[in-house]
Amino acid sequence: MEIGVLGTGLVGRTIGTKLFQLGHEVLLGSRDEANPKAIAWAKKLGGHHALYGNFRNAAAFGEIVFNCTLGAASLDALHQAGAENLKGKILIDVSNPFDYSTEQLSLTVCNTDSLGEQIQRAFPEARVVKTLNTMNFNLMVDPDKIPGRTNVFVSGNDLNAKGKVTMILRDWFGWKSIIDLGDITTSRGVEMYMILWVSLRRVFSEDERLNIKIMTS
Repeated sequence: MEIGVLGTGLVGRTIGTKLFQLGHEVLLGSRDEANPKAIAWAKKLGGHHALYGNFRNAAAFGEIVFNCTLGAASLDALHQAGAENLKGKILIDVSNPFDYSTEQLSLTVCNTDSLGEQIQRAFPEARVVKTLNTMNFNLMVDPDKIPGRTNVFVSGNDLNAKGKVTMILRDWFGWKSIIDLGDITTSRGVEMYMILWVSLRRVFSEDERLNIKIMTS
């Protein structure tokens, strides 16, 4: 499968590498077509299935598109990618709307809205599914780094899109406990949780192996 990944940070490169290892063709996109991180990533993996370009290239290339950009820049990046290139496609949103402009960490949107919802409104013909944003990048494609079953969540309006993403999480990335929270408005909860997540990481010395485990009786 041809997959576009928007973002060349640790999240984008980690997801892109896993998809490449699974045999998919991956195009890593950034604002600058000649992004040094993307070039180094493609060179390291080698072959013809690890490609790089700008956001528009990645969105046009992918049958499925991952948004792994910084949340504050996601809407701009997706507009650069082009609504016509996202039309009808599953857009997997992994981003968080962190606001780094002040000393006290906060979110650019919360309570009555979410970045997931903003993306869906801005690109109504894309099939947005929010997932994988509640953990560090190294767990996203390797949940077994933590013993036992921890949880990953999906939010989105399109049931078929969520079904496909659930398959990706389960069969490609190895997630065994996937919770469908409901429509895209449930992105609010998983995004707001990330403020607590940051505090927990500080308490546990920024341990990268930190995730949610839901237990019921």
